[in-house]
Amino acid sequence: MTTPASTDTEPADDLPAGTTPYYARMHTWIKRAVLVCLIALVFEGAFTLPFMAVYYGYPTLSLTEICSELYKVRYSDDTLECKYPYPPLGPPEGAQGKDTAQDEWGIQPTPKYHRLGFRELVRLHDEREARKAAEQQQDAPP
Repeated sequence: MTTPASTDTEPADDLPAGTTPYYARMHTWIKRAVLVCLIALVFEGAFTLPFMAVYYGYPTLSLTEICSELYKVRYSDDTLECKYPYPPLGPPEGAQGKDTAQDEWGIQPTPKYHRLGFRELVRLHDEREARKAAEQQQDAPP
C-alpha cells in the first residue's frame, strides 16, 4: 500500500501561526495595506493640527485663545475660556457650556452655529476685545 505524497496538505514551516498556505498571499497583502493605512493616519494626524491652527489664526492668536474662541462660538457664550493646564478632576470638556448652546440636541445633534471661515476667529476676537475696551471706557469715571 502506497501513500501519495501531497505537499498541499502539509503546513509550511515559514508561515505565521494560524495562516494556511492557501491564504498566505492574502494575509501578506492585508498586512501591507494595514501598514500603509497606519502610516497614512500618522501623517494625517501630524499635519492636521498645524494646518487647522493656521486656518483659525495661529500666528495672531495663541492655541489657548483659539480654543477659547472656538468655545465661545460653539456654545454661544462669551464667558467661556479654555483652561490650561486643565484640572485633573475637572468637569468633562464642554460640560459647562452645554446649557448655552443653541444646538438641537437628540440622537443626532444639529449644530446651530455658523461655519467659521479662514482666520475668522481673529476678527471675532478683535471685535470682542474692542467691545470690552469700549465698555471699560464707558464705566470709567470721568
